[in-house]
Amino acid sequence: MVRQLARGMGSFFKECGCSRPTRCPHPYTIRFRDALGKQREEAGFGTQDDAVERLTQIYAEKKKTASSVAEARRELGQQTVAEYAKQWRPRQRRMTEYSTGWHVDSSINVHIVPRLGSRKLNSVTPIMVECFLDELEADGVGRGNQVNIFRTLKAILRDAYGKGAMADDPVKGVQEPEYVRQKVVIPPLAYVKKALTAADEDLALEIVMMVGCGLRNGEARAVNVNNVVADDVYRVHEQIHSNTHKPAKLKHRKAGEFREVPLPRSVRERWSGTRRSTAPRRRAICCAVRAAITRSRWSAAVCRGSSRTSLQRTVWGCTASGTTSPRTPSGTGYRSPTWRNGWGKENGL
Repeated sequence: MVRQLARGMGSFFKECGCSRPTRCPHPYTIRFRDALGKQREEAGFGTQDDAVERLTQIYAEKKKTASSVAEARRELGQQTVAEYAKQWRPRQRRMTEYSTGWHVDSSINVHIVPRLGSRKLNSVTPIMVECFLDELEADGVGRGNQVNIFRTLKAILRDAYGKGAMADDPVKGVQEPEYVRQKVVIPPLAYVKKALTAADEDLALEIVMMVGCGLRNGEARAVNVNNVVADDVYRVHEQIHSNTHKPAKLKHRKAGEFREVPLPRSVRERWSGTRRSTAPRRRAICCAVRAAITRSRWSAAVCRGSSRTSLQRTVWGCTASGTTSPRTPSGTGYRSPTWRNGWGKENGL
């Protein structure tokens, strides 16, 4: 016996075409309108009771939603991805503008808006997101960049989904691009010593701080003798940021937070013979601004095993020509090193 439903609840049926559909084993399909007014279908119900129960549940949820809320969700779903991304970005108040914010803006403006910007939110599906990732791969976008772009898009769409712009999760089941980081290799002591002979005073001090205390590039450029809190302890509480070339909070830490690292004797001895110790803050900032474009990449090559060949060419070229300031090798990018604290002390640097 076919059961009757109230007006507005939807309908259920079978798509098999059997002469006696109520007795055949094929599943039921239901058809209804969601809270946004869009017609939808769900399949896989074994009996009429299962189909009716699901329709009743959907109808009850729609009744609980106020008409004004449903209308607001419907209007939100009509917005394009570009329009919603423009509204979403200013709400990310915990995002660091000069670093993470810059990369998020780049992902939105360069990749997301050109490919998905004209799409309405209520029309975005997981299949569409997967096609978007396929386009990134076809266009030669690196896997690491793909991960960042996908996470930005996922945050935007999940925010819209949470506000009711879509009936279903638009990124459900979509796998994040796989990115395997390159292995960072610590160069041997002889290699570091050769780099120190080719570097000038400022760059040599940066290398010593990175090797001896395990500092990142930006942290080494903000070196300050006032941060020595004990004979063998150095307190790190700021860095020279690679984008702004100004002092900034530490990476992955809140403003005012710090960490303490061992201070080997060799580093203290290096400080005693450098001019930077007399005016650490001023010279650290001036050095960072002057060396932001050229030396940042060169010093990153010191700590990056994949750029060892480029660094060797630079060191050998400086040694042969008798210069004290190295040339910038091509193909080396900024990357924070993963030095082990006290490595220079253990190796006698």
